[in-house]
Amino acid sequence: MSLGSVYPVRVDATLDQGLSRWLWLVKWLLAIPHYVVLFFLWVAFVVVSVAAFFAIVFTSRYPASMFEFNVGVLRWSWRVAYYSYGALGTDRYPPFTLAEVADYPAHLTVEHPDHLSRGLVLVKWWLLAIPHYLVVAVFAGGGSWVAWETDRNAAGWGGGLIGLLVVIAAVVLTVTGRYPRQIFDFVLGMNRWVLRVAAYAALMTDQYPPFRLDMGGHEAGGTMTVPSPAGAMTTPAPPEAIPPVPASPPPAPGAPPPAPGRGWTALRVVSVVAGSLMAVVSVGLLAAGGGATWLNNTQRDGTGYLTSDPRTFTTPAPAITSERIDLGTSEVVAPSAVLGTVRFVVTARDPAQKVFVGIAPRSSADAYLAGVGRAVVTDWASGTVDQRQQGGGAPPVPPTSSSIWVASTSGPGTQTLAWKPTSGDWTVVVMNTDASPGVSVTATAGATIPALGWIAGGFFALGGILLVAGAVLVVIPVIRASRRPGAPPARAGGTATPTRRGT
Repeated sequence: MSLGSVYPVRVDATLDQGLSRWLWLVKWLLAIPHYVVLFFLWVAFVVVSVAAFFAIVFTSRYPASMFEFNVGVLRWSWRVAYYSYGALGTDRYPPFTLAEVADYPAHLTVEHPDHLSRGLVLVKWWLLAIPHYLVVAVFAGGGSWVAWETDRNAAGWGGGLIGLLVVIAAVVLTVTGRYPRQIFDFVLGMNRWVLRVAAYAALMTDQYPPFRLDMGGHEAGGTMTVPSPAGAMTTPAPPEAIPPVPASPPPAPGAPPPAPGRGWTALRVVSVVAGSLMAVVSVGLLAAGGGATWLNNTQRDGTGYLTSDPRTFTTPAPAITSERIDLGTSEVVAPSAVLGTVRFVVTARDPAQKVFVGIAPRSSADAYLAGVGRAVVTDWASGTVDQRQQGGGAPPVPPTSSSIWVASTSGPGTQTLAWKPTSGDWTVVVMNTDASPGVSVTATAGATIPALGWIAGGFFALGGILLVAGAVLVVIPVIRASRRPGAPPARAGGTATPTRRGT
């Protein structure tokens, strides 16, 4: 973008007079309904952006209805941020709409581009925007703007330089009854920078965001300049070059009436959000199906088992046990139908030591080990054990002499225990065969899981159904919200305007 040009993302706001001294303390609570809605809208924003990405790659155009939806999400987010802790610039509650609201004090418009580069769309959102992401991180904090981390920051803006200055302004407002104008101008400049980067990263324009802090509620206000990547200084456009926020004018004489039912109605927005959620869930299901297929086809050993990596467990006590293994009480599907055969392979680290491995009902194992010191494996993946010294004595009889075990094996060297699991609560116990203290073993756990192929197929089938259903729920409202044939591209949320280009 050349010096003095007008950026196609326009952010304007008017500071309300007579702001409440105390309302800002509870705006986080009042805005919760907006935060909930925005969470779902941002899920849809991401899905629509992905669809727009492919549309741009194949057609060099950003579909107008998708563009208007995403601009509406940005506009809604900006109004909520302006009301709450992105600026605290108004006490007027934000409207629940994607459309431009002419009399609301915060506005955002983006000019719909006639053409977008197919090459830039591949790199601008992740590579070219990196310098701006660093600036945004300082301004907005670590992901405070909902466009980056909706799952963690549904409360909108917070943290970073914006959040700090807004808190300072709120304190001054409480004490003096006035919002410091200098802070307002600076905060609006930073917000404007963030929103320009958000629109650029969302593929809405090919014009690189200026390294320019356009301060003030309106873009014709005072401006601070900083060096651009090329070393040049950028300057603001003159006030007369920037038109006011447009209001929708009456149709021109003789113009055909708008096509009925076009635009983003509440029902269409809900459909896109629902379809986007289905698409996101379907991606998870398809990924789970792919993972299950990979395990089933590539990770089995020569005997058909899926086996964990070896883990080493050591305790000065007489026993090492698993935590409770709850296999339920269902009589419809037996655990062995899902897990197949379960196998434990245990090797004493002292080759001369005889080791015992057994599986018993949880209540029987607890009774047998009452008052016996033991280590309980609490995290198999990391090999973590909880050393539970309960008196430290030996059991009443060696494990090989007890009748509580439903499956067991013992002896020197490596011991392999195979078990067909059944419903109930179970405990795996590893001890020295003579019940002496000091157990140190290396172990693996595995199962045949014969149903894994069917499980993968189920994930694929359900994921495919949700993906198709989600696509239908997104595509139909996008098509129906499209402008009538022959209508010129319009600034999203405003009137039809030609695209301004830098000179």
